[in-house]
Amino acid sequence: MASPSIKDFYKGRNILVTGGTGLMGKVLIEKLLYTIPDIGNIYMLARPKKGKSVIQRIEEMCRLKLFERLKTENPSALNKIIPLQGDVLLENLGLSDTEIEKLSTEVSIIFHFAATLRLEAPLKDNVNMNTFGTKRALGVAKRFKNLTLFVHLSTAFCYPDYEVLDERLHPPPVNPDNVLKLIEWLDDKQLAMLTPSLLGQHPNCYTFSKRLAEAIVGDSYHELPLVIARPSIVCPAHKEPVPGWVDNLNGPIGVMIGAGKGVIRTMLCDGSLIAQVIPVDIAINAIIAIGMIEGTRKEKLETMPVYNVNIGHQQPTSWGEILKVGKQYALEHPMAWPLWYPNGDITTNPVLHEIRRICYHLVPAYLIDSLLLLLGQKRILVRIQQKISQGLEVLQYFTMRPWNFPCKNYDSIQGRLNDEERVIYNTDVSNFNRNEYLHNCVEGGRVFCLKEDPNRITINKSYHNFLYVLDWACKIFFWLLVLSFVASWFEPVRTMLAYGEPVVKHLPFLGPAVFKNDEL
Repeated sequence: MASPSIKDFYKGRNILVTGGTGLMGKVLIEKLLYTIPDIGNIYMLARPKKGKSVIQRIEEMCRLKLFERLKTENPSALNKIIPLQGDVLLENLGLSDTEIEKLSTEVSIIFHFAATLRLEAPLKDNVNMNTFGTKRALGVAKRFKNLTLFVHLSTAFCYPDYEVLDERLHPPPVNPDNVLKLIEWLDDKQLAMLTPSLLGQHPNCYTFSKRLAEAIVGDSYHELPLVIARPSIVCPAHKEPVPGWVDNLNGPIGVMIGAGKGVIRTMLCDGSLIAQVIPVDIAINAIIAIGMIEGTRKEKLETMPVYNVNIGHQQPTSWGEILKVGKQYALEHPMAWPLWYPNGDITTNPVLHEIRRICYHLVPAYLIDSLLLLLGQKRILVRIQQKISQGLEVLQYFTMRPWNFPCKNYDSIQGRLNDEERVIYNTDVSNFNRNEYLHNCVEGGRVFCLKEDPNRITINKSYHNFLYVLDWACKIFFWLLVLSFVASWFEPVRTMLAYGEPVVKHLPFLGPAVFKNDEL
């Protein structure tokens, strides 16, 4: 039996969104305004950043390609975005009592998306934003008089110590309130010493802080109407509002773009494992539908509803398949001015990966930085490679082990929608064209993040051909150098190579090493 329509549920409702300037927040706001013309105002909590006011940031956001269809078809809808200067790092989200009182009577839905996604960030940063920020948001929500639903955005990876990550809460490894006290009491050095013991089986502070946040949300379920949505790795848009749209290079798209630019040439990854990813527009479709489904529930459930927002089971695709398609497309449609010819690979062998990382990442970076130093230019490559290594280190945890996300609640969403809204808010990608989507991902990273002109492919190919020849020349010279050292130390090797005298004698490095005695 279908629930009330999504459009009817959101009609006239005022909504509060935290984290609205992030990838998912932007797509949520655009989709709500585009598909529900009768929606009320969307209050968007944001903070000044990089010398720009909240109003300037929102105006800049609305100029993105993301909002183009809305500006073309219904530009007045953008007037429904109401900026609120605030911050989840501040008490009461940085809002005044007057602002909270106004919101408490007007807002009926809260989407709490604000979070730091820096997996490598220290404990204090992650807990302050993801855990303490959630506690502050819940504190404000408890003052709202007409709240219908509070949607908390979590992550599907917050329970790494469980083989099967069900759609339910699990107890945290430590008391969240105790961790919050530690964050307040201890300095950074003391926290760094305690962090490994606190994390336990968590690979980083991000998943740990999101797990603590879920526990805090669970503790508030008896007071508030709450639901948790746990997306897997969020990737560029499948179709809406623009195929391939993305505003950052986090996750797999960063790896594909980095490989296409020749700066990532090795990665620890089990290519046979299923990639647990979801396009951002599909995830937002689900979250909007979840808001209606849970917001119209007549009787409160005994346990808080949780949705694993994931499509890995609908059309299983391995990491190896994703990277193969992405690599092939990047070779056929090369990036502009890559650092080196893009010809990296994945491995499950840590030793081989480290050897490749030293040879293909660090050594070239130091050589290029040395050249820049001689030319009086700023050295940047080593620093870039260090950041890449940090990013890969945390990402590799998710690509080197299997993940099992039962998605019973998520899979039930389509059955709760009417025929029209199953299309508008589609959550089933069983029949989508995987290769086309991956191609759009690469193009999205190229156009929206790197700001490259896709019409310059022919010029890019010429430079790629040059790099291809240079890459092979360097490989040949490298192995000739290695063989020359081996031949210098081992007589049997010299003897064997001497049989090829007509050719070997003229090879750089190797010829002099094999026939050095002949010249005496």
